[in-house]
Amino acid sequence: MSDEVPEPGIYVGNAGVDGAGDAGWLLGHFKPPGDPRHSDDVEIKWGVHPPGDQRAAWAVGETRTALLVLISGRFVVEFRGRDVLLTEPGDYVVWGKGVDHSWRAEAASTVLTVRWPSVPGYKLG
Repeated sequence: MSDEVPEPGIYVGNAGVDGAGDAGWLLGHFKPPGDPRHSDDVEIKWGVHPPGDQRAAWAVGETRTALLVLISGRFVVEFRGRDVLLTEPGDYVVWGKGVDHSWRAEAASTVLTVRWPSVPGYKLG
């Protein structure tokens, strides 16, 4: 990255640094209008989880579709009646609207989550 003055419509950053200030979320409706990271269509999260980290409560009544990709570590996405274990970089799982879910990190893990659409007022983490 450089010290150049940014051009309008372009944002250059670091997922770990930028995500730290917003629970890992990098892009979505919650970014200010005019910011290139503002989107009503999609949300993107860079999640860094220590071993044993887990979701505080199940996400129920989900109105979005989601994709979670393992970058590193060992990560479990839990569904009612089925757990999906991601162990290799690039392993991923997709789930649709209405699918209850939770997660836990079996080892230090980094994951990339994409959810669509970006829904104002909806925040479970």
